[in-house]
Amino acid sequence: GSSCVCEPGYRMISSNDGFSVTCEKCPENMSGVTQDGWNCITCPKGLTSKGNCKCPINEILVERSVDGVLLNEALCIRCNGSEQSFSASDASGSRCVRCEKTFIQVSKSCNCSSPNILTGGLCFLAGEGLPPKGVAAVRFAQLGITLTSAWFLKNLQSSAFACWLYSNVTACQALGNMCVMNMNSLSFSSTDACGLFQYIFVNTARVGIIHSIPYWRHNLPWLYYGDQPGLASQVLEKNHFPTTFTFKGTDKDVKLKFIAASFDAAGNFLKWQSLEGGILQLCPDTQTKLNAAYVFGTTYQQSCTISVSKILLDFANPVFYDLFLEYNGGNGQQHLWAVPVLNLNLQYNEKFVNQGSNMNNWLLTRRFFLVDALSGKENDLGKPPRVIRIASKITISIRLVSHTQRGTIYPPLVTVAYTDLLIQNPETQTVMVSFGVIYEMNQSEAQIQTDIALGVLGGLAVLWSLLKTAGWKRRTGSSIIDLQTVFKFLLFYAGDLANVFFIITVGTGIYWLVFFKAQQFVSVLLPLPPQEEDFVTYIACAFSLKALQFLHLLVSQLAIDIFFIDWERPKGKVLKAVEGEGVTKSAAAPVSIWRTYFIANEWNEIQTVRKINPLFQVLAVLFFLEVVGFSNLALMDASSSLTRSSESYIAPWSRILRFGVSAALWIAIAILQVIFFAVIYERFVEDKISQFVDLCCVSNISVFLLSHNCFGHYIHGRSVHGHADTNMEEMNMNLKREAENLCSQRGLLPNTDGQTFQISISRKMRLHYDWIHETLTRKRGPARLLDSSANTFEQSTRAYNAMNKFLSSFIDHVHKEMDYIVKDKLLLERILGMEFMEPIEKSIFYNDEGHSFSDVLYYGNETTLLIFDILFFSVVDLASQSFVLAAILTYLQQELFRFIRSTLGQKNLASKTLVDQRFLI
Repeated sequence: GSSCVCEPGYRMISSNDGFSVTCEKCPENMSGVTQDGWNCITCPKGLTSKGNCKCPINEILVERSVDGVLLNEALCIRCNGSEQSFSASDASGSRCVRCEKTFIQVSKSCNCSSPNILTGGLCFLAGEGLPPKGVAAVRFAQLGITLTSAWFLKNLQSSAFACWLYSNVTACQALGNMCVMNMNSLSFSSTDACGLFQYIFVNTARVGIIHSIPYWRHNLPWLYYGDQPGLASQVLEKNHFPTTFTFKGTDKDVKLKFIAASFDAAGNFLKWQSLEGGILQLCPDTQTKLNAAYVFGTTYQQSCTISVSKILLDFANPVFYDLFLEYNGGNGQQHLWAVPVLNLNLQYNEKFVNQGSNMNNWLLTRRFFLVDALSGKENDLGKPPRVIRIASKITISIRLVSHTQRGTIYPPLVTVAYTDLLIQNPETQTVMVSFGVIYEMNQSEAQIQTDIALGVLGGLAVLWSLLKTAGWKRRTGSSIIDLQTVFKFLLFYAGDLANVFFIITVGTGIYWLVFFKAQQFVSVLLPLPPQEEDFVTYIACAFSLKALQFLHLLVSQLAIDIFFIDWERPKGKVLKAVEGEGVTKSAAAPVSIWRTYFIANEWNEIQTVRKINPLFQVLAVLFFLEVVGFSNLALMDASSSLTRSSESYIAPWSRILRFGVSAALWIAIAILQVIFFAVIYERFVEDKISQFVDLCCVSNISVFLLSHNCFGHYIHGRSVHGHADTNMEEMNMNLKREAENLCSQRGLLPNTDGQTFQISISRKMRLHYDWIHETLTRKRGPARLLDSSANTFEQSTRAYNAMNKFLSSFIDHVHKEMDYIVKDKLLLERILGMEFMEPIEKSIFYNDEGHSFSDVLYYGNETTLLIFDILFFSVVDLASQSFVLAAILTYLQQELFRFIRSTLGQKNLASKTLVDQRFLI
């Protein structure tokens, strides 16, 4: 199909190297065309399909005289087959040559007459103890069809006879190739190509073996390693490959020097070939990227779809390979190590034996091919094949010896999977092919260690969750274990178990990142994608459980009880008109509500303040991953470089390394942010939490909040100046006096500065609080419960004043039956996050030096928020393999939940404090 030719019966006048030709029809009396196509000639014995002269068998065609003059009529001259000449026509029918030697040995002539056996152009004596008659059948198991191959029909018997009788190396190689084309499949009852090969192999033990290898007979190709049970594991694991590999250092040895001995289908040796030329990679690519497949430690994956028509054009004749790995011996000489092949299509007694992972059942072979478009030809070798067989998946596996510290490996293994394809329309048919080099090690020990860590930490998580549940029960003032208690324990356990999974996955990811990328002598190899499934499952569990904990935290913060205690008292009296009576009366001057509104707004603003800047966190992580190039550390190669050339091969991603790199960056940047904000920003610029406490004191307003039924926090904001509703001059004067220590300290107790407390209130105190609070929220109850003598607003105002009066008097120890004491928490109480003393008669105020009221804000739960962000980022990245998309979605979810927390928190604040939501801006 690459040049132009003349039709039969036409001769060429001119030709431009086949790009264009000029043809002329031959006359009727000279209808034949010479072999070279330039002249017309008379053909006395007929024409071929191409319009050339033809001659009977054992005659040669003569078109020119000895001096080259063209004859008018072609001659058919018979070759002399007598004993003096022993000549016959050659395959082209153009000259007489000496007969094939088997004809002369058997019949003393150029004829192989009965009872002698003529097969494959060779003559054999009938009674020489020949191998059994072969079956010229090729089974294509995937399609469920068996074909009588024209190639087998022509060459199988002759190759077997010549190999058996004469130990002909080419014939033995051809017989072995036909066995390989039949997928090395063995059957004790069959005399197909492999059956004949085994027959000769078993009965030629006398000829000896090569290189002390019992499976390699003299003159025979090495096809099998033997079928003894457990032999494959001995071949693959008994002996180590006699050289070591390193990633770094001056003597780094990172090249795998694979070479292959190649043969054609007829058994002729072609040449030695290095695999670096890309001879096993059917997908086209640059030479640099093709050669990257054999850099030690670089996981290589290549796949593509190829047209069947291209395969038929490029691989018309199959090439067979025996693969070796070259290494340098101790004496400086080069040695070859035979590489075994695992053919997944091999059948042993009509059963596939190489499908499972138990290598004791495997049957290893040696020789393989890429494309077989020969054995699938029926009847005529000149016609296209009916079926082709393609090596659709080739994988070279390099296994590291367990507990090695010097880069020792087991012998490599080539795994080949073939696809049988029925030819229908080659132009439209395609086939998916892939080639890969993978590096693996026994991960069972790592899995056991992970399981142990998971079991131990999971057990500790149970104990910690039980302590949390006990503390929660104490803080709710209940001692009954009910369904709510069990549900709360499960929520606590979900959060703690999420932390366990997170610790294990982060530790695993950083371990592989550091030890794989930093090693000099190879001692660890990355888990393969199927071995990463447990790791991905752990991340999914961690994310699911952490999301449950985060939602639980969100709901808890949105349901807190909070009230702002205004300590300001009226200054003087004012005249107030009495509605409907027409008289005026003196009344206490009203206290301004604006300070309460101001504090409520400040509280509303700090509800979603975090210890880090979320936007900077996401952008910084993305910057280091994509711009600086830390993402390149997640590639499955030995390089620790942050940059990659666009022309170099890019190895596939490791999911473990992607998580390890991204999680390490998230944690590192978050720690740096926390240190920056705690040491520099909050000290010299702005500390919103501490400023809120100061603002409460300046505003003369305390904050009383309950996160549990009987537990909460108290911020003492009572002004040391007695009042805060004043003008600017007096306010500045008060602040100056306080700066010069001319007034008392701000603390709840005399001569102390402690303004924040954890409070554990008695049951009686809680009941009284609820009774007043019920009036606060009664406006949302049924209409029949409303007081008909006053409108709802007046009821709420009275309830607000009552709550303010009650809480302020409670702080001032007015209610002796509901009094409280102030004490320090024990160290163990601080560590466990619970209180040992139950407030039965008196409430307990615990001194707090760390602003623990932030526990009901985002600020006090930064660890939970950060872990949730990391896991969300990682889950999106593992699903999409895109750091950019993960960063965008992470920021969007942060903003979404911040909006939800801010909006619903604002509604809860307005509901619990009676501050009109319109004033919360």
